[in-house]
Amino acid sequence: MAKPDTKEPKVELEREYIVPLRKEWLKVPKYKRANKAVKGLKEFIAQHMKIYDRDLRKVKIDILVNNEIRFRGMKKPLSKIKVKAIKLDNGTVRVELVDLPPHIKFAKLRDEKKKAEVEKKVKEKEAVNEANSESKKKDAKAGSESKDAEKKKDAKEKREASKDESEKISKKQALTEKHTSKEKPISTPRKTLSR
Repeated sequence: MAKPDTKEPKVELEREYIVPLRKEWLKVPKYKRANKAVKGLKEFIAQHMKIYDRDLRKVKIDILVNNEIRFRGMKKPLSKIKVKAIKLDNGTVRVELVDLPPHIKFAKLRDEKKKAEVEKKVKEKEAVNEANSESKKKDAKAGSESKDAEKKKDAKEKREASKDESEKISKKQALTEKHTSKEKPISTPRKTLSR
């Protein structure tokens, strides 16, 4: 059985529109205006990009477009917006901003710069790790001889430390034995008062 290809869908159609939103959001109360503007944008794109049955679920609005519509709040959405609609061969349409506002351009540039710095640091770490692994390999060859010497030295230090410990313990025992009497005096029972 052949596996289905999991390739990204191809671009079928790409167009730019200036979408009038005011005539849509004027039909609803003030507190619902931004929601109606987004829905009006989807309806406009579904109509002009010829989506089958004008299914609004197939219109995917970019988060930047949504944020730009709601930038001034729910009660005062934009009256018109310039977007780029990209229809894919699977029937969905992506809606993106044509001209990015300056604050978004700045944020994108800043994010790209941070990503580049992070990638640079990762590459430097990898280079350092490779250099360390090479030096460890060299040290392992020369270090096998020095490891034996280190093991002998450690064993000798452990023996000396254990001798010191045993001497300290024997001195403490001698002191405790010196100050304690070996014979205990016979204790006499106390006389109890009787009434």
